[in-house]
Amino acid sequence: MILELNEVLIDGEQRTLSMIAESGRLTCLTGGDAERLTRWLWTIMGFTALSHGFVSVDGEPITERSASLFRQLMSFAPHRLERVGQVTPYEPPSVQDVFNLKANREQPISNGILGEEIKRIGVDSVDQSVQLLAVAVLLDKPILLVDNPPVEVAHYLSMQAAKGRIVLVTSNETAILNASDQVIEI
Repeated sequence: MILELNEVLIDGEQRTLSMIAESGRLTCLTGGDAERLTRWLWTIMGFTALSHGFVSVDGEPITERSASLFRQLMSFAPHRLERVGQVTPYEPPSVQDVFNLKANREQPISNGILGEEIKRIGVDSVDQSVQLLAVAVLLDKPILLVDNPPVEVAHYLSMQAAKGRIVLVTSNETAILNASDQVIEI
């Protein structure tokens, strides 16, 4: 499987981005602040309008009409959860909210299975980004998008790529960059 960005330009960027991420490889987008890097992941998932170029999976362009179908091939591990809409300080979003999403309700992921995957990651399970990474991996999709992961998960991400997934991460951390098969400067 191949994920390609061809001469993609989005609002707020001065130059286009072209890249290919392949199954079995860990690819890292780097450069600029975390918000900028996150915006590129949203673009890949089809949530951001393109000013120019296209994003495709195996040669099929992701369009406004096809984006939801292509997202079924992707799992996304955000750096942290943010609730959309009104938020009360007494109800912060949790990993359980990820399971409650319509697309994930039918997934056979129990708290026990989640706990086992977090142990495989080998990082502090209190870190919400680690919990979100475990959930994304357990969704078992061919494309894994990870936003600004903790540096301690670099080897784990390489192992996920070795399983034949496209693993695309955003990071400016040296350990993640060194573990990557391909580094794309944006």
